[in-house]
Amino acid sequence: MSKAQQQERIRIYPRSVHGRFRMLKYAILVLAYGVYFLLPWLPWERTDSPPQAVLFDLVGRHFYIFDLVVYAQDIFWLAGVLVIAALLLFFVTGIAGRVFCGYFCFQTLWTDVFMFIERRVQGDRNARIKLAAAPWTANKILRMGLTHLLWLLVAFLTGLTFTLYWGYAPELLADMFRGAAPFPAYATTLFLTLTTYVMAGLAREQVCTYMCPYARFQGVMFDEDTLVVAYDRERGEGPAGRHKPAKGLMTQDERHAAGHGDCIDCGFCVQVCPMGIDIRNGLQYQCISCALCIDACDTVMDAIKYPRGLVRYSSERGMEGKKTRYFKPRNIGYGLVLILSITGLVWSVATRATVELTVRQIRQPISVTLSDGSEQNRYEIKISNKTEELVEYRLLVEGLPGAQLDVGGENRFQMRPESHIQFIARVRLPPEQLRAERLPFKFVLVPFDEESVHAVEWEAFFFVSRQRVKQGS
Repeated sequence: MSKAQQQERIRIYPRSVHGRFRMLKYAILVLAYGVYFLLPWLPWERTDSPPQAVLFDLVGRHFYIFDLVVYAQDIFWLAGVLVIAALLLFFVTGIAGRVFCGYFCFQTLWTDVFMFIERRVQGDRNARIKLAAAPWTANKILRMGLTHLLWLLVAFLTGLTFTLYWGYAPELLADMFRGAAPFPAYATTLFLTLTTYVMAGLAREQVCTYMCPYARFQGVMFDEDTLVVAYDRERGEGPAGRHKPAKGLMTQDERHAAGHGDCIDCGFCVQVCPMGIDIRNGLQYQCISCALCIDACDTVMDAIKYPRGLVRYSSERGMEGKKTRYFKPRNIGYGLVLILSITGLVWSVATRATVELTVRQIRQPISVTLSDGSEQNRYEIKISNKTEELVEYRLLVEGLPGAQLDVGGENRFQMRPESHIQFIARVRLPPEQLRAERLPFKFVLVPFDEESVHAVEWEAFFFVSRQRVKQGS
């Protein structure tokens, strides 16, 4: 690529701003960080598992989410969660644009914290610009070094906290600092430390502009009724365009008489934008709908006693003075599918059996004739206890008169919480009951304490050789 084709990055130094949207972003930030960093340390009483509220145990193949235990065979729930997340994103985007990017995206949340640190150490926008242009003195080295050190600390805590979700946090943390933790724990922490530092500290808006695919396909989900951060060009420009305050152009009446709009061209909306765009140029794909430019413009409007709303959340139809249609067929469709998906996932979780019985017939051979003339089939039985309690079961056979069940020992299975057992069961049928080649019946797993756990059934077949059926008839 030639030098003419290369685009040099223009460093952005966002200015701080106060306002209702900035406070909303701070509230979401505090909530998100509180949940993320404190959740691994939230205790949760369990009978036979680590007392951690959220724990992803890959070794034991169990995911613990408060009282919910997710097993490997429940992985389809993850697909359901991903589908719901995608539908929610489409639904919200169709109505309110890129509010996810502006308020909830991890890149936005962590970049906000990194910029907060930068402002605290180096000062606000003008001070940071001067510091960046200044020669390398002891003061600059100290401030820049402290900034990057704090960034690395936040990045390290981010990576470490993520790792703690995958093991019992107190023990894993101690092992990490003793050098006794598994290698993947160190690798994950290091990887997330570096990526967080680079993405939130160095790349920042470049991630949203060039790396995130959402910015590219958002236009497909936007229409004339989608809420976006919009500049009221008619009010702000007027016939003669915007103009800075000057003699004879101080009040609204004076400006309107001269043909100028309410925008005083202060540039505050551009200075606070973390993406470095000018919202007055219209909707741009870089805009993440964070609304900081709205706070900036409202601050200026309040100072000069002009009405707020020169920059505001609005739709294309709203800016034209028409009524915005939020619930169009497309958005209603997204909403209905979203509700159905959430309902299906909740129903699946709520109705999951606490005890699972799986039966597989052994077909090599499928049937054996014993010395007393009876016929025998073998079955591989697997029982999973998905409760947090110690339970006892017995296995019965229903629907085969005269059948005998042999489980290789006492028909009493004591199972620990979140455990499973596997064994071979033999079902024998006397000669007088060999009526057909295939006889349907049920295995019934019956708990000794029927109040806490319900019985579980599994439909199976008993196979008889054709020759024995003919002999019996």
